[in-house]
Amino acid sequence: MLLNNDRIFGMLMLVLAVAYGWGATQLPEPFGGNEVVGPSTFPSILAWILGLCAIYLIVKPDPSQEWPSAKIFGELLVVVVVLLGYAWSLDYLGFILASFACVAILSWRMGATLASAALVGLGTSVGVFLIFDIGLELPLPMGLLGGLA
Repeated sequence: MLLNNDRIFGMLMLVLAVAYGWGATQLPEPFGGNEVVGPSTFPSILAWILGLCAIYLIVKPDPSQEWPSAKIFGELLVVVVVLLGYAWSLDYLGFILASFACVAILSWRMGATLASAALVGLGTSVGVFLIFDIGLELPLPMGLLGGLA
């Protein structure tokens, strides 16, 4: 079995999927007993999806390619910093503002104009908030917007 970039990445992602799935099983049971949708539902789904994608990369990798340039690694570093900032600011800023900033910045870094990146960020953050808060009745942190409700 020849190792190439996709297989190495797939193996690392499979380890991450197993660890993430195990972590999801360690979440506490929701108040009032086991429900259909609880704290472990979405992490478990993500772990399965990540695991299946990782297995696909291991079994059917693309031909080996060159490693990305330093510029690409710089862009990936920007993404990691933005996502860490998102996780750190979620409670303080709230879901809508933190998600707006994260999606807008990442859209802009991928080549969107500032105006279209802001529109995508606004639509995504408000849309996902409405799906979770109203549709699924899973409250998300309001942060700075909590006083407006």
